[in-house]
Amino acid sequence: MNLPISNNLPINKLASVFSSTSATYKFYWLIALIELVEEENIEIPKRKIFSRMISNSWYTINYFHISFGKQDNLQIAVERILKEENLTIDEKKSKIETCLENSTNKETINQLLHFDKNVPHWFLSPWFPKINNETDNQQKSRIYSDSQSFVNDSLYALHKDFISINPIWISYLKSNAKVLKDYCYWNLALFLQTRNPNVPDIPNKLIKPAIRNGLTKQTNEYWKLVFKELGSINCIFTDTKLYFEEKNYALDHFVPHAFVSHDLIWNLLPIEKKFNSSKSDRLPLFDKHFDKFYDLQKLAFDINKQHNSKSKYMDEFLTIFPNIDAFEKDKFSNTIQPLITIASNNGFLFMNE
Repeated sequence: MNLPISNNLPINKLASVFSSTSATYKFYWLIALIELVEEENIEIPKRKIFSRMISNSWYTINYFHISFGKQDNLQIAVERILKEENLTIDEKKSKIETCLENSTNKETINQLLHFDKNVPHWFLSPWFPKINNETDNQQKSRIYSDSQSFVNDSLYALHKDFISINPIWISYLKSNAKVLKDYCYWNLALFLQTRNPNVPDIPNKLIKPAIRNGLTKQTNEYWKLVFKELGSINCIFTDTKLYFEEKNYALDHFVPHAFVSHDLIWNLLPIEKKFNSSKSDRLPLFDKHFDKFYDLQKLAFDINKQHNSKSKYMDEFLTIFPNIDAFEKDKFSNTIQPLITIASNNGFLFMNE
C-alpha cells in the first residue's frame, strides 16, 4: 500500500518515516495529526496530540491485550494511565481525551510529556537527516529551529508546547485523510502481527467498533431450538438450570470475544446471567470446563441438524471440522485449547484469578 502522490509535496519524506520502525509511536502520531487536522486544528498543543495517541491505542492495548513490545513507551503509558485515572478498559475515546488533556495527576502528565523527548522531532528526521558528526542533541536542536521556517517543506513546525501544520500540507492531509489513516493502520497491523504471531484478527483490533454486534440472532435462530427441545440447559460453570422464557441466561463467548474478536456459533453458549456479569473476559479452565462445553455444543449441533439443517450457523462449524457430521472431540479440543493458552500468554486472566 502506497501513500497518495502529490506533484508539489515531498511525499517520499513522509513515506521514509516508516522505513525503519521499532515502535508504534510513528503510526499513532501521524494518525493523531490527521484526525486533528480534519477537526480544523492547525496549531496543536503537543499534549492534545499525545492524548489522542493514547486514546487511539487504548482499546487495542487494554481490551484486546495486544502486545506492542516490552519497550514500547506507548503501551507502558497506556497501562500506567489506566491505573492512575478512573477510566475503564473500553472507555469512550472522547472521554479518554478529555481526561488526559485536563488531568492534574502527576503520573499521567509525566507519561504524556515523556513522548516529547523523542516523538515530535524524530518523526521529522527524513526532512532533516543528520549531517557530518552531528550529535543527536544537535540534530534535535536543528530540527526545531529549521522546522519553524518550514525548511525542506517539513510537515509541521516544532515549538516548545505545540506544533504548527505547514499550510502547504493541509489540503493533502484533509483530502487524503482516509487513505493516509488506512496506510498507517495497515502498516501498524503488519508491525503488531510480528509481535503477536498467534493472535487472530489483528487488523480488527486496532479500532474500537462504534457498537458491538449483539447476539440476538444467534439466540433466536440457533439456541432457542435447543431450549425448546431440552426444556432447560444447565450452565456449564454454575450448574444452574437456564430457561429460555425466564431469560436467566446470557449468550456468551467460551473463549472471550476480546481475544477471538468473532461471534462464531461454535464459541457461543448460554450461561447464567449473574455469573456472566462477574466473569468479564476471564478465560475458562480447559481441564475443568471443556468437556461440559463440548457436550453442550455437540447436543446443540445435533438438535439444529435435525430441525434446522439449512441454518447458516451450521456452516460456521466448517472452520473446525472438514466433515461436520463427525463433530470430533479431538478436533474441537485442538482448536479451543491453543486459543486459551495464547490468550493467557497475552495477559488474559483465568476465572480463578
